[in-house]
Amino acid sequence: MTAIHSSRRRALVVAGAVATANLGALPLAARAQARWPQRPIRLVIPFAPGGSNDIIGRALAAQLTQRFGQSVVVENRGGGGGTIGTDTVAKAAPDGHTLLFASVSITTNAASKKNLPYDLVKDFQPIGLVASTPFAVVVSNKLEARTLKEFLELAKRNPRTITYGTAGIGAINHLGTELLAQAGGIELLHVPYKGIGPAFNDVMGGNLQMVLPTVASVVQQVKAGRMRALAVTSPERSPLVPDWPTTAEAGLPGFALEAWFGLLAPAGLPAEILARLNGELNTVLGLAEVKEILARDGAIPRPSTPEAFGQLVRSDIERWGKVIRDAGITLD
Repeated sequence: MTAIHSSRRRALVVAGAVATANLGALPLAARAQARWPQRPIRLVIPFAPGGSNDIIGRALAAQLTQRFGQSVVVENRGGGGGTIGTDTVAKAAPDGHTLLFASVSITTNAASKKNLPYDLVKDFQPIGLVASTPFAVVVSNKLEARTLKEFLELAKRNPRTITYGTAGIGAINHLGTELLAQAGGIELLHVPYKGIGPAFNDVMGGNLQMVLPTVASVVQQVKAGRMRALAVTSPERSPLVPDWPTTAEAGLPGFALEAWFGLLAPAGLPAEILARLNGELNTVLGLAEVKEILARDGAIPRPSTPEAFGQLVRSDIERWGKVIRDAGITLD
């Protein structure tokens, strides 16, 4: 081997070593991002199968599987009002392989539950809003009020005599009803249940006077004449029940309240993965088949930026905290 060939070989070896060393110096997240997703993505839904969270979350997972070329596997981890599954994601590696399909209840939990094992603002990276769906102001057929305006007038004449049922203290329909009461200048009497189903039964039986469920969960009972809907709480009418007026149209100008669904990841998610996830999510929300699935559940797609979704989460925590303080709600 000539001296020239030997020198050239040594130079190539040195160059290769330097390149390898530089690759090793790259942050682990950057190296992982270059090949993301490397394996199936786990989508944690912090509730049991069967509800709106599960239906919408699984539809989203199916579409993202096609976009990523890796399976997006749904994992239902119910319990603690959603806090157990949420905590699972908070403690996962921020590599884009574990995501949280969340709903508005994560903000009511943050505002109402003490000693949560995670910080909703610091421990999560918002990816994007998925969809929103309105609640419905629903009353017993035995209640004389036939419009929202009449309901508010009746409640003002009879403070703390009209009862309303919820899925429990601090639940979204509890804080949402208190928000409506504050906006309407009325006082209602809270009756907590272990789930919204028993409250429905008592409204239909005339033993409870009012409830604030999502539109999709109550539309069949209303159409069957078992209870009466006075309004939907969204800014615009719901495509699922276009004949139901909004709260603003029915006597409570400026009031709006929606349940929302969104996608989050553990804090520290690399920027490139965040951008890919947000872009693919918004693309999926524009698909006709996804819009159809959402519509069947009374939901409307809400594509957004991570920044806008993060602001919604923070503002909701503040809003529910104020409702709790103003209503003097005592939490367990």
